[in-house]
Amino acid sequence: MSEGQDHVTWAGKKVLVVDDDMRNVYATSIALESRGMTVLFAENGLTCLSALNEHPDIDLILMDIMLPEMDGYETMRMIRNTPGLESLPIIALTAKAMKEDKEKCLNAGASDYMSKPVKLEQLFDRIQTWLNADRWQV
Repeated sequence: MSEGQDHVTWAGKKVLVVDDDMRNVYATSIALESRGMTVLFAENGLTCLSALNEHPDIDLILMDIMLPEMDGYETMRMIRNTPGLESLPIIALTAKAMKEDKEKCLNAGASDYMSKPVKLEQLFDRIQTWLNADRWQV
């Protein structure tokens, strides 16, 4: 898919980046904003849940797993138990790359999983897949 098509598809879409490492937030935000997306961020699971309440129009979440206060696993479980958010796309991003880590993420409610360090083109491909999915038609 050409970059021009990404801009059309992604323009106006809202993504929530949940990560306590501001370097990751900054790099990811710059890359997504360059594609026309609106980027919000939360530094832990609690602020993620607050952001979802304040911004019900979020289209996708990029969720780090190792977070202070409330980790990504618990946060995803809470999101999945919230009416209207059961199918919100969540891509789990974690430094843990073992097969059981992927299964744990998916069982906690992740729609997809990527191990860090994340290559931007691979992340863009995954985002494109989830933005095009028909999971929001309820």
